Amino acid sequence: MNPVLLDFPDSFDTDRLTLRCPRLGDGARVNAVILESQAELRPWFVWMKTLATVEEHEVLMREAQGKWIKREQLWLLAFLKGTDELVASTGLHNCNWEVPSFEVGYWCRTKYVGQGYVTEATKAITHFAFEHLHARRLQLFCDDRNTRSAVTAERSGFQLEGVLRNDSLDVDGNVRDTRVYSIVK
Repeated sequence: MNPVLLDFPDSFDTDRLTLRCPRLGDGARVNAVILESQAELRPWFVWMKTLATVEEHEVLMREAQGKWIKREQLWLLAFLKGTDELVASTGLHNCNWEVPSFEVGYWCRTKYVGQGYVTEATKAITHFAFEHLHARRLQLFCDDRNTRSAVTAERSGFQLEGVLRNDSLDVDGNVRDTRVYSIVK
């Protein structure tokens, strides 16, 4: 079946969060949260090397909405339930509809780090992927030094498959190792 024909919700709730696909107008909100959280995010994300503008983030949000519709990438924003307070960005990336398998990614707004929101969102995304997308495998990658991300993966039920040594460069151009986690149906 062509994944474009799959019907599934573009938002869902957890106990404390609403997760939804990006919408028109989300660029300014995402930009503000990234600027506010840059010290927390910069060590782990190469895209933090150059900070995007509000306009560039709005383009990303609009492109993400289009990719959602085409089922190419399923980016999700996590808000405190019942509010427009952005807590985290997450989603299912590198969609392989033949298996089907997906890569889970996430980052958290600094003021919400350590409160379990990303673990809550990751568990919900895992359930969403297995229930609605019929996923057989989810994988998650994080810098070997990023202990917070590794703990989130493990608390969300993912198992460490191994460490890719010297596989990529970090934001400063240094070689890094990457942990590979997965969860299978």
